[in-house]
Amino acid sequence: MTSATDPRRLSTTMPRLIATDLDGTLLRDDKSVSDRTIAALAAAEAVGIEVFFVTGRPARWMDVVSDHVHGHGLAICANGAAVVDLHAGGELLEVRDLPRSTAMDVVRTLRATAPGTSFAVELTTGIHYEPDYPPFHVDPGATVASAEKLLHEEQTGEGAPVIKLLAHHPELTPDGFLTLARTAAGELASFTRSSPTALLEVSGLGVSKASTLALCCAQRGISADEVVAFGDMPNDVEMLTWAGTSYAMGNAHPDVIAAASGRTVANNDDGVAVVIEQIVARHAEQQQS
Repeated sequence: MTSATDPRRLSTTMPRLIATDLDGTLLRDDKSVSDRTIAALAAAEAVGIEVFFVTGRPARWMDVVSDHVHGHGLAICANGAAVVDLHAGGELLEVRDLPRSTAMDVVRTLRATAPGTSFAVELTTGIHYEPDYPPFHVDPGATVASAEKLLHEEQTGEGAPVIKLLAHHPELTPDGFLTLARTAAGELASFTRSSPTALLEVSGLGVSKASTLALCCAQRGISADEVVAFGDMPNDVEMLTWAGTSYAMGNAHPDVIAAASGRTVANNDDGVAVVIEQIVARHAEQQQS
């Protein structure tokens, strides 16, 4: 594996799209976007390289980067469950939902397999959670009730689409909980995580950052070899594996480091900007040659 400071790290193919995670990757730990990173994103767009933000965040938490999208204005949210237009205030353009009946099956399975699990339900309209679920971002409009009640439908198909089910365990280790859930219910849905706590993110079967990014790229005639991706946590692994060139942050989870084709410095050291600057410089050299 080569590092961001090694000139061999770049593919011989000039990238057409940069896909970057946000928390722990593009954003610093204080959730800010540095001036250096803002300049690097603008420089990439200026030479014709599209930038996609690909995050586990829901659309309503995208304000932190909405001022820094150029061109298309699109972002992939909720680990691939939603494509949103940040130029239109986070308008949902595509939803790849988790069927409510499937979510109910996952809840039942995890209650049996990991007693003490509490749940939250992320809908296209907002988040709702159980009384024991720790609300990391308190939403005053949230309904507090059992997951079974939150997911119940009077009629099939009634209610806002579920884009993500969240499962928290107060005692299990984060990776241990993820392995347990995938073993017990991996045939029902897609399980991943991005939190330092034992908090799982559950999407529809086959829904991931990678699969939705691949769809967006196909619509643009962009191949995987023309994509450079950045990430730091297990929910980035599929995307980093899919992209032709990928970078694990200096602060990345071991599984991410193993999946990526290269490594850059940590998010607090502007690791994404470091690589983008090198890509843009190489583009300029090619234009002059």
